[in-house]
Amino acid sequence: MKKWGSPTVFLLFFLVLLFGAFFYWTEHTVMTSSPLLETIFSGRGHKKSLNGSMEPSRASNYPAISKPNNLSSTACPEYFRWIHEDLRMWKSTGISRAMVERAKDYAHFRLLLRLYPGKVPDLELMFWCEDRPVILKKDYQGTNATSSPSIFQYCGHEDALGIVFPDWTFWGWAETNVRPWKILSRDLQEANKRTRWKDRVPYAYWRGNPNVAASRRQLMWCNVSDKYDWNARLYRQDWRAESEQGYEHSKLEDQCTHRYKIYIEGRGWSVSDKYILACDSMTLFVKPEYYDFFIRSMVPLQHYWPVSARNKCRDIKFAVEWGNSHTDKAQAIGKAGSKFIQEDLKMERVYDYMFHLLTKYSELLKFKPRIPEGAAEVCSESMARPRRGLWKEFMAETQVNFPSDTLPCTMPPPYESRTLEAFNERKENVIRQVEKWEKEIREKIIIKKQQVLHF
Repeated sequence: MKKWGSPTVFLLFFLVLLFGAFFYWTEHTVMTSSPLLETIFSGRGHKKSLNGSMEPSRASNYPAISKPNNLSSTACPEYFRWIHEDLRMWKSTGISRAMVERAKDYAHFRLLLRLYPGKVPDLELMFWCEDRPVILKKDYQGTNATSSPSIFQYCGHEDALGIVFPDWTFWGWAETNVRPWKILSRDLQEANKRTRWKDRVPYAYWRGNPNVAASRRQLMWCNVSDKYDWNARLYRQDWRAESEQGYEHSKLEDQCTHRYKIYIEGRGWSVSDKYILACDSMTLFVKPEYYDFFIRSMVPLQHYWPVSARNKCRDIKFAVEWGNSHTDKAQAIGKAGSKFIQEDLKMERVYDYMFHLLTKYSELLKFKPRIPEGAAEVCSESMARPRRGLWKEFMAETQVNFPSDTLPCTMPPPYESRTLEAFNERKENVIRQVEKWEKEIREKIIIKKQQVLHF
């Protein structure tokens, strides 16, 4: 997917779209604090707009307490267990104001849920909006280990600190005509019905911008040519041309046409993973450096096919050949990955994830949140009012006007250390097994060629 042109534009987009679309995020005070601006989002009574005037808001009529009629609760998906892991390093120390302030250079907002009003206390957090984590673990070891800053971000890395949070595209990405996830996921489900898996194009498909990362430029070497066919069909995405042509060639629901689809990171983590995995195609997942909030619970050969970052072309060719020789198994992997996305990543679960993450985070705070000095007060409506076109349309589509009528799903317990180690080891063993299969096939081909030459 395309990256924003500047941090300022990116921040303003996120604040307007996130808080405008998350109409239910402002039961209590919601604040931002950053080098660019400081804003207070309030969900009660009248609102003070950016020009200083006061105006009434629909938020003033929003219930102060959530009173669901359905008191039963379903179990949360397995990936919710990673909430415990992301917060584990602060479990023994708690989170002090100093820890939050250490991330101030990257702060963008403070927020609360409104889907379950009265259930989440006021809290203060810092949010980093770039594609890659910014705070490294090595800078907070030894004597600095007890003062690690707490920062929310879209993705994590094994060498970085941070609390992983759902990205903005779940509420739509107006700049690239990507509709909100609740709508788009249904469109992808309908697209999967158009062509049976075995009737799809028997190659690996990828469409995107290769200019954002060396790994993507290397992927383009795997494209079919007059000299060689790596079983990949790769297409450059020119977002400028697409915007001029009405995005006719970039509709995600029109890209569920191949048996196999490729996921590869961009500059960092990419929002495209959920769209690719939702197509019923067997996803060829190029080994990532980064992870988002749900991907850590997906398992190779169960939900996707692993591809090494160093041998992309060779691995893609083998995966397609294997899949075309084992169509039932390849189709089952694609279906399982799609089912995970369509069921465990419903918007209801995304909101539940945020609810539980923020609730657990708030329990660690050792200070009382306060409004930053000099902050301006706005509300979601006043931010949405000047928007036009898709931006405003997406905000309206994703606005929630009533509290949830059901309770949030029930959080699973934390991983026991041995269980987590075994889970991660099992995934590594599967990847090694795939590498072994490929090596055995290559050796057989070499022996066969040598026999032919000898003859």
